[in-house]
Amino acid sequence: MMSFLSIRGVTSQCRGKVMDLDKLMLTNVRNMTILSKESAVEFKKENYTERMNKTGRPVSPHVTIYSFPVTALSSISNRVTGVTLSFGAAGIGAVELFAGSGSSLSLMQDISSSGPILSSIAKFSVAFPLTYHYLGGIRHLAWDNFPDLLNNVDVTKASYALIGSSLFISTGLIVL
Repeated sequence: MMSFLSIRGVTSQCRGKVMDLDKLMLTNVRNMTILSKESAVEFKKENYTERMNKTGRPVSPHVTIYSFPVTALSSISNRVTGVTLSFGAAGIGAVELFAGSGSSLSLMQDISSSGPILSSIAKFSVAFPLTYHYLGGIRHLAWDNFPDLLNNVDVTKASYALIGSSLFISTGLIVL
């Protein structure tokens, strides 16, 4: 990367001129910092906060005080629901493989007969990731086909609509 930058600097200085490379001054090149073994040992002894206090610069805030935008949260949630669905499908497959044919069906029947609270939680834990991930995929298809929808206002509205519609449809599927 550094050699690319230095060659780029040479070509920008030589454009339209015939110059001797020995006389050309490289302005885009910076010296590398080399630590001695002693300074590397001292560097490892100090923690990040101590080093930043010596420089007088503020310490970066931790991620826990950063407020993620709803668009980032909906994107992360879409990935999480996809992973959840994959693990759920693998779990059902593993139950069928190791416990025999029809065992996952009997497991689901046992969960549904265990009471309305547990069966509602089980239904929601399947319905929400499926609905959210499906609607998130439709949202991305819309963005791919209509790039005019990709502005800050519409993306935020689409994220809230995705969360709300997924919760509404998932709650409706519990009743079935």
